[in-house]
Amino acid sequence: MTKPNGHHKEDKSLIEFPCDFTLKIMGKAQGDFEKIVFDIVQKHFPTFNDQHVQKKLSKDKNYLSLSITVHADSKMQLDALYQELSTTKEILMVL
Repeated sequence: MTKPNGHHKEDKSLIEFPCDFTLKIMGKAQGDFEKIVFDIVQKHFPTFNDQHVQKKLSKDKNYLSLSITVHADSKMQLDALYQELSTTKEILMVL
C-alpha cells in the first residue's frame, strides 16, 4: 500500500520474535475437538505439549475454550498456524 507521501507501508510486526504467544481457540465440547486442535498445533510447533494449555468449558458445557501458548520464532510461523486453525470446520473461533 502506498502512503500519501509516496512511501510504501512496511509489513512490520508489532511483536518481537522469538516470543511466547497465546491463542484462544473455541469449538463445541464434543468429539475430537481437543485432539484436532493439538494435532494442528503440533504440526506447526513440534515441541508443543498439553502443559501449555488452559481449558475452560462454557456455562452450559456446550463449548470448550483452549488457551494455548506456543514459542514462536516468526510471524510466518504464527500466520500458518492461525490460517490452518481458522479453516478447520470443528474450530468456531481463533483469537
